[in-house]
Amino acid sequence: MTMTPVQLAQEVISKMNKRITNEIFLLIQNDHRLMYEYLRAVEEKGLDTVNQQIGKAIKAQYQLIDANEREDNPSCTLIQSHQKFL
Repeated sequence: MTMTPVQLAQEVISKMNKRITNEIFLLIQNDHRLMYEYLRAVEEKGLDTVNQQIGKAIKAQYQLIDANEREDNPSCTLIQSHQKFL
């Protein structure tokens, strides 16, 4: 049975929510100016604090709900793991 456009959108959004944190950190990693600012923030606040605050901001911005799983092998080298969202 073919998906409706709404079902298709829901499935795509669900897949993106599971990897949105990785995608945002990839944006930072691949943008010279953002990477500079990220490294300055890490220097000032510490890696864990900066990464946690970015993760919380992503969750709040998109009003996401935690999934019961984590991504332990992200493609972005700035993070070792991240929460997946529904």
